[in-house]
Amino acid sequence: MNNALEELREKVALSCRILAMEGLVDETLGHVSARIPGADEMFIRCRGESEKGVRYTAVDAIRRVDFDGHGEDLQGVYHVPKELSIHGEIMKSRPEVGCVIHAHPPAALICGITDLEFQPIFGAFNIPAMRMALEGVPVFPRSYLVTRPELAAPMIETMGNKDVCLMKGHGITAVGATVEEATINALNFNTLAKVTMEVEKMGKKAQPISEEDIAELPDLGTKFNAKWVWQYYVKKLHEQEK
Repeated sequence: MNNALEELREKVALSCRILAMEGLVDETLGHVSARIPGADEMFIRCRGESEKGVRYTAVDAIRRVDFDGHGEDLQGVYHVPKELSIHGEIMKSRPEVGCVIHAHPPAALICGITDLEFQPIFGAFNIPAMRMALEGVPVFPRSYLVTRPELAAPMIETMGNKDVCLMKGHGITAVGATVEEATINALNFNTLAKVTMEVEKMGKKAQPISEEDIAELPDLGTKFNAKWVWQYYVKKLHEQEK
């Protein structure tokens, strides 16, 4: 395997561990995939006999399969996620997506099952998360396990071209052009959900920020929003793993 593909595999493993470190996934539940350039295939977090949980994902758990979950790289030992269809069907239908994440952040779960509405109630605190609220977060109203393509189809339709979809009573699906972008999208949405939940717990009504203030919030670009933030989380992860 060439260096670029090895690096991509490593990023998928890093994303899994970062998401677990930040509480978006727990135990053995949750998975990350990345499109392999020039092929109808992806790297995806799989489970094997030595499974120890997403927090401890090693590169060996990241296996190469096609969008339907088949491939020799499974070696008859590794098992793709039961909800592989979330990944494969998004990869098939959205060619701009390079990474898919399925996670179960508790704050997002609570917001979903209590029908809390996401509003742009903060600004410069976290501009990408504010824009998610401003543009609207799609909510898929079903809570089933997405085990087949026909079960993934309505969720993908609900998600549309957005970067995040809240799956009510279940979790979230986040995407991005790169592993870095998808990971930070998931983390930003987690921030939005946590703030929304905490405000509701206070019993106060938070007003959306003004259009005038929104107009002053710049698009900080991928380098600021994804690359640098990703590097921060990789550093934090490595410090914790020492």
